[in-house]
Amino acid sequence: MERTWVVTGCALAGLGVAAGAFGAHALEGTLSPESLAVYETASRYALVHAVALLFVGLASATWPDRRWNLAGGLFVAGIIVFAGSLYLLALTGVRWLGAITPIGGACFLAGWLSSALAAGRSITRPREATLRDGAA
Repeated sequence: MERTWVVTGCALAGLGVAAGAFGAHALEGTLSPESLAVYETASRYALVHAVALLFVGLASATWPDRRWNLAGGLFVAGIIVFAGSLYLLALTGVRWLGAITPIGGACFLAGWLSSALAAGRSITRPREATLRDGAA
């Protein structure tokens, strides 16, 4: 799964950059300032969590723990639900979409919690002991 998270993170980061550029250049005169701010929030959170997926992939390769996979899945779900609902809200003006945005935010929070648990559980041995035991 390590490779999957890194590749997915790269792909979503690229999409985040493309979406941000589209918002900055193509939508600036089209959307209201409020809708543009919502769109920018979606892009920012998508990019931050795409980078988090890169971290999940690298961390899970270094410190195996199933919680990294849970975190990766939650980050992807958060990007889809949180950023996706905000993109749609900004572009369509359909206000009820804002009601599902917190579900994506909860996915982000749960992903960070899962990451913290994986890190706390996996990163427990001092580097010297790891090297001494021959498990670099």
